[in-house]
Amino acid sequence: QVQLVESGGGLVQAGGSLRLSCAASGGTFSEYSMAWFRQAPGKERGFVGSVNWIGSYTYYVDSVKGRFTISRDNAENMLYLQMNSLKPEDTAVYFCARAVYARIPSGPGKLEYMYWGRGTQVTVSS
Repeated sequence: QVQLVESGGGLVQAGGSLRLSCAASGGTFSEYSMAWFRQAPGKERGFVGSVNWIGSYTYYVDSVKGRFTISRDNAENMLYLQMNSLKPEDTAVYFCARAVYARIPSGPGKLEYMYWGRGTQVTVSS
């Protein structure tokens, strides 16, 4: 059974940085694209960015380009989201997700992902 567990969230001032982690267990982590999504109160869960299975290609939503960086360590079954220059509008619960199919690039659609973590709260104060 695949399990994803996020960590690293917290309270940070605007302009600050946080690094989120996602620990994966079960399955073959290195064969699947991974993604980060976020959900603010009262809003739908939205795509933040994704990384392919070998970490050579990343894709981001426009609002985080140049500020957020996704990376992965396949040897450690870990996914990361480095968030810099944080803004109050980045406040949300952040989720990691694993793609449905192996060795297929993944994009912004929630249906492209089968497994989800429970999320970690990020709060950015102004």
